[in-house]
Amino acid sequence: MNISDVARETRLTSKAIRFYEEKGIVTPPLRSDNGYRHYNAHHLEELHLLRQARQVGFTLDECRELIALFNNPARHSADVKARTLRKAEEIAAHIKELQAMQAQLLALAEACPGDQGAECPIISQLAGCGLHSGDKED
Repeated sequence: MNISDVARETRLTSKAIRFYEEKGIVTPPLRSDNGYRHYNAHHLEELHLLRQARQVGFTLDECRELIALFNNPARHSADVKARTLRKAEEIAAHIKELQAMQAQLLALAEACPGDQGAECPIISQLAGCGLHSGDKED
């Protein structure tokens, strides 16, 4: 298969496939005398795994580890499960952070009259107006 066939099959762009190869995340394909890449079924499996892993939140480094495990016949499913559970915990923590941000935004919006006047508590709060010199914000 050539790169455009692989891109169509995996729903990745040719540019993304070349990037993943360049970063050493996937096994490099064989090259013909004219320099064209030739992919086989194993490359497709790696790229499918990579695409799916990215969709559920794994970073490039984590994807590299998952592909290494995929290519290791002596892998232990416990290692894959542990990585997956760690990622799920990270996502849960991120969801909590996003929910706190949402609550803060809703509180700001609630404090704003949303009328034609120039006075806006949202701008005032975000700009730190009314904070005393001893108050600290992150």
